[in-house]
Amino acid sequence: MTIQVEFLGAAGEVTGSCHLVQAGDRRILLDCGLIQGQRSDEDRNRQPFPFDPKTIDAVVLSHAHIDHSGRLPMLVKAGFKGHIYTHSACQDLCRIMLKDSAFLNEKETEWENRKRLRKGLKLLDPLYTEEDVKHTMKRFRRIPYLQQERIFPNIAIRLNNAGHILGSSIIELWLEENGDERKLVFSGDLGRPGMPILNDPALIRRADLVIMESTYGDRCHRSWQDTRDEMAEVLSCISNGKGNILIPAFAVGRTQEILYLFAKYYKEWGLDNWEIFLDSPLAIQATEVFTHHSNLFNPEMAALWEKNRQKAILPNLHISRTTNQSMALNRVTAGAIIIAGSGMCTGGRIKQHFKHNLWRKECHIVITGFQARGTLGRMLVDGAKRIRLWGETIQVNAKIHTIGGLSAHADEFDLRSWYSNFENHPPVVLVHGEDTAFENLSKTLKSEFGSDVTIAQRGQRIDLMKL
Repeated sequence: MTIQVEFLGAAGEVTGSCHLVQAGDRRILLDCGLIQGQRSDEDRNRQPFPFDPKTIDAVVLSHAHIDHSGRLPMLVKAGFKGHIYTHSACQDLCRIMLKDSAFLNEKETEWENRKRLRKGLKLLDPLYTEEDVKHTMKRFRRIPYLQQERIFPNIAIRLNNAGHILGSSIIELWLEENGDERKLVFSGDLGRPGMPILNDPALIRRADLVIMESTYGDRCHRSWQDTRDEMAEVLSCISNGKGNILIPAFAVGRTQEILYLFAKYYKEWGLDNWEIFLDSPLAIQATEVFTHHSNLFNPEMAALWEKNRQKAILPNLHISRTTNQSMALNRVTAGAIIIAGSGMCTGGRIKQHFKHNLWRKECHIVITGFQARGTLGRMLVDGAKRIRLWGETIQVNAKIHTIGGLSAHADEFDLRSWYSNFENHPPVVLVHGEDTAFENLSKTLKSEFGSDVTIAQRGQRIDLMKL
């Protein structure tokens, strides 16, 4: 008899979420994400899957972020023929995010191959193409929140709102083998109570095993009020300057939260003195997806949306869809707030804006999200004095501001609080974190609840029949 889970990604690290669940002769994946970070980490995406994709019966996807969904086209290209179950909003976001990921990968591979050609090295194929994404999207199947779905005779699933990004899910799985049943709960990425736009994460009462994210397992975020005050203070101290403000922002979730806060505190924060530019095609499309799923908004956002849906929420917001519109911003030397991707500054249009602003003392960079080790964003947060862009050294003279309280991830207190709602305090496996986060959260759960806590290692297996 077999009911087990094997940890293949985001085990001992943050990105590349992927967990293989087996019940009897059925094998399903929880997430199938890209590995992100340093070059050596990202090169692992080219390695074959540690299983035969043809033997996977289904995927259950927690949310659309690329570190959770980004290898799905590779899975399909390698022979996966099953369904990908997720929430409808997640499917809509994946349609644009996977296409964008394919486009960027094709461009990066083309650039890399130019260098390899000059060196006489073997050329690379892109991880996947936009055509591969089209085939992948045909495999998606929508499931609403709170509806239990039996996807195989011995496996049932239910999605619950995770409150992390639009359409994000906490996944419950009921797994049967020869009349024995075990319940597995996968947190996905958990949001925070009181977040802008979205409702709070759902609470689950029972499980035989919990797989829980740990991104901020070693720290607590500032309160929402403190965060709003901090943003107001940053904008106030900048208002007398003569430069631009650059905000690297994740296209899905963070961008929409920033726009919401800017709309809510428009006059109070003096935003009418600036011209605001949303310079990210992906974020623009994602924002449009948000408007199509307004039924998922929390009451405060729903009221703001209903009040302003017939007019611009931000009267001075400019949408930069084209490359030419983005390039025109290079000539703007003052008075612009530019929101652009990528959120960790690893690609996208934000790097072009860094090239034209980062060396200027009168400019400001506002970091609003988690920056993984090895990323350009992390280098700036850690105080780098110089960075490299396209072979050129850029002096970092702009002032770097970090607004930590906007994170869409639950912090140590939120994670502990969410887990406390399990009546039986089941065994926990911690994934999706860095070493200090794993260790601190493990100690917390053990000391407060007497829980059996495992820090997942890549390739590790846990037999649920032995719990």
